[in-house]
Amino acid sequence: MPNGARAAAAAGCILATPVAAWWLVGDLSATAPPGAELDYAVRPPDLGAGVERAAGLVAVLVVAGTLVFLIWSARRGRLDGRWWAALVPALAAGALAGAGARVVTAGTIGANIGAGLTVAGGGALVAVLLLWAAGWSLRILLTRKSG
Repeated sequence: MPNGARAAAAAGCILATPVAAWWLVGDLSATAPPGAELDYAVRPPDLGAGVERAAGLVAVLVVAGTLVFLIWSARRGRLDGRWWAALVPALAAGALAGAGARVVTAGTIGANIGAGLTVAGGGALVAVLLLWAAGWSLRILLTRKSG
């Protein structure tokens, strides 16, 4: 992925994916009965509805636009197909992180068991996916320079 435009598109897609997933999942908080307060493992950021909507829409548009550009580049032979082995796990990690953030910040009545499971299981899976993506990226860059 030597071209600056393709590298920027991949980076933008990776960075926008968690925000897009976070927005698309939406608030997972329970509805509290009258007189009761919700419990939080982690309080969600205090964003206005307009800011949340704008960030989500921009992120979804960035992901969609950059994916279209990257697929178009690959079909034209301008993007080495080996990069998909690094890009797809990075995007999956971002989507898991964004969705996991909604689970961890969800208001519940009582304990948020999902938050613990998300941090333990999801965190490990995100780490493995990112290590895979970094390893493949390094392999592609090293074989390109030596070959």
